[in-house]
Amino acid sequence: MSNPQQYDLLIIGAGVSGSALLYSAARYTGIKRIGIIEKYAAPARVNSLSSNNSQTLHCGDIETNYSLEKALKVQRAARMLANFCLRQPDRDHLIYQYPKMVLGVGERECELLRARYRELQAHYPQLRLLEKKDIARIEPAVVAARRGGLREEPIVALGSTDEYTAVNFEALSRAFVRGACQEADKTVDVRYNENVLHIDVEAERFLVSSATTCYQTRALVVCAGGHSLKLAHDLGYGRHYSCLPVAGSYYFTPQVLNGKVYTVQNDKLPFAAIHGDPDVLVPGKTRFGPTALILPILERYNYRTLPDFLRVLRFDRQVAKALWELLRVRDIRRYMLKNILFEVPLIRKLLFLRDARKIVPTLRYRDLSFANKVGGIRPQLIDKTQGRLLLGEAKIDTGRGAIFNMTPSPGGTSCLENALIDMRAVAAFLGAEVDEQGLAAELLGSGDESQETAFSGRLLDDAQRPAGRWRRWFRRLRG
Repeated sequence: MSNPQQYDLLIIGAGVSGSALLYSAARYTGIKRIGIIEKYAAPARVNSLSSNNSQTLHCGDIETNYSLEKALKVQRAARMLANFCLRQPDRDHLIYQYPKMVLGVGERECELLRARYRELQAHYPQLRLLEKKDIARIEPAVVAARRGGLREEPIVALGSTDEYTAVNFEALSRAFVRGACQEADKTVDVRYNENVLHIDVEAERFLVSSATTCYQTRALVVCAGGHSLKLAHDLGYGRHYSCLPVAGSYYFTPQVLNGKVYTVQNDKLPFAAIHGDPDVLVPGKTRFGPTALILPILERYNYRTLPDFLRVLRFDRQVAKALWELLRVRDIRRYMLKNILFEVPLIRKLLFLRDARKIVPTLRYRDLSFANKVGGIRPQLIDKTQGRLLLGEAKIDTGRGAIFNMTPSPGGTSCLENALIDMRAVAAFLGAEVDEQGLAAELLGSGDESQETAFSGRLLDDAQRPAGRWRRWFRRLRG
């Protein structure tokens, strides 16, 4: 094994979360020696890969399972991410404008959305309550009935047409790494093809060993999905957590939607409701999903991670009790069974078609094609002491210079917000300064209006805006 590489901060995992921390620490702190190691040959090869997530920039307004407090927190995270992207020379390959809405079908869901609009409208000036005729102007296929005319059941939506709503998180990860390496007064070391075998602690330093190298670091942050929990367990942390990997699959159709259309979340289900989205890298198609299936692996399509899953599952009576409590809920039991059937080749399209028709009633069986090699894995944690499944983000901060991130929530949107939390914790541990003024100017804007301008896209003139036609439609809608 070669001589140790020595750092003040070492990051494991170069997905969008790890690369965001690399950029934040290099850009806004006095930490001088920063390293990041990644098991693959490039950043963002697992869940941040463009095909392995929904590419959505969540801002809290159309996510009906978010409280107002959670929505505003997510809105702030989305604004920071949008502000970063708009400062990049390749921003057209990072962030995208599409119409977006959450669709309510039936009296109960329609009333829920009307009440949510009343709660959110003061905080989301771009958000509009869309009746059936308004939806028809933005998403004609959503209101069309299978036998012609308009669908008969009550529908209403909350949405907007003048915001950034999609991100290529794979390209974003590369932009973070590139930006970090451009900081001239720092040593920023990026190492690929380095699979971490184990971590030890010696003389108040962490020793991170791969097959070829031993890295020494004063502070350590692990952003490696389910593998983060395995490495935490190796150091004796988080042993009261178990991991339940939930995989998502998708289907492609011809382009039937102009933007993102979400559906109302079932509060009894801890999994995402079906939605339809444009794919930023697959023009002319609409992607529907996700389904949800529990798989015994930590990386989708990589069954060599099965032994790692067995190590983090740590199956015992407490895990069994938590799983039993989940299955006792009728909605969850039926949902899990249905999603198992979604993976059966001969019947999955027919079953999925019924769900997709909630969004586009005119979809036909032949329109659907299973999206091969599309979809990632979300490592949901089980708290064994409480016997329940944890929703939202999962983090273990040891308070001793080591942080382990398992599951960001909501996904890549929170990468910068989580990175800043970890950045401040590491800086405090190392006694390094944080440039809060520069951070606020670049990521938060100088005031509310600046934040709103960056987020809504009004920094771009009409010639640059890829979704200008939707704004013109929306002006007509309001007029």
